[in-house]
Amino acid sequence: MSRKGTRSDRKLIAMERISILFSKAEDFFSWNQEYSHHCVRSARLIAMKERVKIPPRLKGKYCRKCNSFLVSGVTGRVRIYRGRVIITCLNCGSHRRIPTGRSKKSNGKEKN
Repeated sequence: MSRKGTRSDRKLIAMERISILFSKAEDFFSWNQEYSHHCVRSARLIAMKERVKIPPRLKGKYCRKCNSFLVSGVTGRVRIYRGRVIITCLNCGSHRRIPTGRSKKSNGKEKN
């Protein structure tokens, strides 16, 4: 049995579904946190099955270890330490360290 649709069509549909699931996770977080976590799990499964990348704007919104939806102060903690943004999941305790952008100076002089 062959798959229906071309590869590019399937990728576009997968990207739309991923963005819809993340928006639903945001909407339903105050109402039901488990449903939000389920939406994130479903979005990741779609991305893995169709081999598409989750957009960078959505990558920081979930824990890679336990697939929980991260909201600052409720399920996640965001700190800045030594030039890095550290996102801690309060469900499983995993950390994600994201380096902040550095200026392009060397030896105190700007490059032109």
